[in-house]
Amino acid sequence: MRVGGDDVRRSLAAVADLLTRVGDPAAPVPVMGADVRAVVTHVSGCLAFYAHDLVAGPREVTAVDVVGRADADLAGLILGLRAWGEVLSRVVDAAPPGERGWHPHGTPDAGGFAAMGCAELLLHGDDVAQGLGLAFDPPADVAAAVLVRLFPDVGPADDAWTALRWAT
Repeated sequence: MRVGGDDVRRSLAAVADLLTRVGDPAAPVPVMGADVRAVVTHVSGCLAFYAHDLVAGPREVTAVDVVGRADADLAGLILGLRAWGEVLSRVVDAAPPGERGWHPHGTPDAGGFAAMGCAELLLHGDDVAQGLGLAFDPPADVAAAVLVRLFPDVGPADDAWTALRWAT
């Protein structure tokens, strides 16, 4: 079960749909100890780093940080998140077989970076949903693929979403 750019796009669509129902980017997300704006900025930064680190190769190159603007409105945050998600999707889709990038826990291939991007999107999307009492229904097949890729000792599971949340 390979995780790819389309899985990142589907995860992104689910989270963007959720965020359009938030209303206030300053709404608190208690489990993160932050507000929606900070959570979206965090996830955007993760997506940017995953694309960057895959392209940069297996050596650590940490030279840039994604910093959110305190005055960013929700529409701008969603647009930025969509852009970084698409950047990661395109980088993953274009990566040649066997290409590896740096991560603090190893040197994943494109599928590994896609899985980490999906995990960031879905799990932090769930943090926002739970914090604000909103319904969130992530793509079950993506959750299953991410679970198997990132937590092979846990998956597969009958309820992959619950298992993925537990594993993290």
